[in-house]
Amino acid sequence: MYRTHDCGALRIENVGQEVVLSGWLQASRDFGGLTFIDLRDRYGITQLVFNAEDEDQAGIDAKLGREYVLRATGKVRERSNKNPNRPTGDIEIEVSKLEILNASKVPPFTIEDETDGGDDIRMRYRYLDLRRPQVQNNIIFRSNLAIETRKYLAEQRFVEVETPFLIKSTPEGARDFVVPSRMNQGQFYALPQSPQTFKQILMVAGMDRYFQIVKCFRDEDLRADRQPEFTQIDCEMAFVTQEDILNTFEGLTKYLFKTVKGVDLPDFPRMSYDEAMKRYGSDKPDLRFDMEFVELNDVAKGHGFSVFDDAELIVGICAEGQASEFSNKDIKKLTEWMQRPQIGAKGLVNVKLTADGIKSSVGKFYTDEQIKTWADKMGAKEGDMLLIMSGEEEKTRKQLNELRLEMGRRMGLMKEGDFKPLWVVDFPLLEWDEESERFHAMHHPFTSPKKEDEERMLNGDHETMKSLRADAYDLVLNGSEIGGGSIRIHDRALQSRNFDLLGFTKEEAEAQFGFLMGAFEYGAPPHGGIAFGFDRLCAVMNGQSSIRDFIAFPKNNQGRDMMIDAPSPIDMEQLEELELALKPKK
Repeated sequence: MYRTHDCGALRIENVGQEVVLSGWLQASRDFGGLTFIDLRDRYGITQLVFNAEDEDQAGIDAKLGREYVLRATGKVRERSNKNPNRPTGDIEIEVSKLEILNASKVPPFTIEDETDGGDDIRMRYRYLDLRRPQVQNNIIFRSNLAIETRKYLAEQRFVEVETPFLIKSTPEGARDFVVPSRMNQGQFYALPQSPQTFKQILMVAGMDRYFQIVKCFRDEDLRADRQPEFTQIDCEMAFVTQEDILNTFEGLTKYLFKTVKGVDLPDFPRMSYDEAMKRYGSDKPDLRFDMEFVELNDVAKGHGFSVFDDAELIVGICAEGQASEFSNKDIKKLTEWMQRPQIGAKGLVNVKLTADGIKSSVGKFYTDEQIKTWADKMGAKEGDMLLIMSGEEEKTRKQLNELRLEMGRRMGLMKEGDFKPLWVVDFPLLEWDEESERFHAMHHPFTSPKKEDEERMLNGDHETMKSLRADAYDLVLNGSEIGGGSIRIHDRALQSRNFDLLGFTKEEAEAQFGFLMGAFEYGAPPHGGIAFGFDRLCAVMNGQSSIRDFIAFPKNNQGRDMMIDAPSPIDMEQLEELELALKPKK
């Protein structure tokens, strides 16, 4: 027997019992004849104590090292110096027999929550990193979240269906990962960016409610919240309106927070895309704090300050109580932060409302009375600081959004354990791209326009297309998009028209999506769905920005698996078999 209990199970009521524990040596301490060992497994840590001078155990402590795998037999006794920070801290095991099950090399970093290992070395030795309780808890949290997701959706009569991983490449969206076919020389599968068309086909097939916790693949540039392979909670429903879907998946989100986190979420507010951009400069606003945008065109233009006079938009935020917190040096650093290429702001106007009066970086162009009208419009009071930007409308709103988020961080307004969900609805259906001179789908090519916009989509002109609204929605949580979906087109003529607008020829649309449009001719029901970014949901629920530590074996920023060293070259014989080997030039 390797164990009668795990290393987190024993308590004061177990005193006197003979037990067997197995695990890894976390730490050892030698106190002149008595040796203390912290034995760790997934469930916790238990302190062992044994007499190294005991005849049966003589010399074994000299062989021990960190991460050795041990089996300990002994009696539970009450500790004289209890550890209140450990669930097993009231007891220890008086060891009668200690065995080394396996030795270990000295680990390249400490196996503790606060480790001394950098990202690269922890990724290379991921099997050691996964022993750290913090990382293990993340993976266990992910497992619990998946189990509870299945429970909720099963209760709502959803059916879990697996869709193919080897599919056809599609030109829309991110780049595909492609897989050569040996049996069909010169042809390729693609790994799915999502199961979108398959779940729509399942609705045509009468499955009514589908879900899948599924791997998806995108060959795109990586960030902390992106991986080349990631997981979605993918769902689709037939005979539903947008309202039905929002209610169902608001219910899922509330259920997950309650069962896994013990957090009761209130009803989710809703905001249109246009309103979100106007108030926050973002389609995924963080509502944990205020600092809404206030437009100042009507009170700031026409006073000889060309930066404002020539701008399409003048807009600002009020940072409450920050007038005395930011020195001129701090303002300069903040301005430089905004001028970085990632944001690209040209400058930043600041106004401080102090007890000694108004202090402004544009004081020579405006009187105090004029600036006070700005403060009044922004609801500012003594002690507050105004931060104002100007320029092209769309670009300026996005830049001010970055400033708002940075101020929220600096002011400590993003409180741990505070969750503010939001539905953003009524997205534009299409985006016009000046460079390629064509429309792109705001979500994807299968998104339906709002019912009242269908006629305009079928018969409208180019300018009309820019104002089409989609039956699309995103679920935003603390400034992160954790889910998104739409009501789908289920009519062949409307779907064909959308492909026309997106620049597909009839032949291209038929080659890529003829199977879907063909299915629409056989009684496709109205349907819609949503997909949650499962990795991101795990991270946001735990107040973390990176999704890596919620994925057992993640890739690094270059898309590499450091542990197995992938991607890697393949054998020339395989390349030749796939007809991918480079042939020598004649």
